[in-house]
Amino acid sequence: MTITVYSKPACVQCTATTRALSARGLDFEVIDLTEDDAAMTRVQELGYRQAPVVMAGDDHWAGFRPDKIGALA
Repeated sequence: MTITVYSKPACVQCTATTRALSARGLDFEVIDLTEDDAAMTRVQELGYRQAPVVMAGDDHWAGFRPDKIGALA
């Protein structure tokens, strides 16, 4: 499964999310929404207005969600 974290600089929830993923040994890619207009458009089309947005296979969510991260491990 591919895990992508759409993030922004100086985002506390983004940092917490990537740390939790790393702590569980999960591989993920981080995409900076401030540098990738296509990525920003994609997450906005999904209805998200806050970072991080995590896409893991067919599942996706916004914000720091330890419950969802734990389910991936």
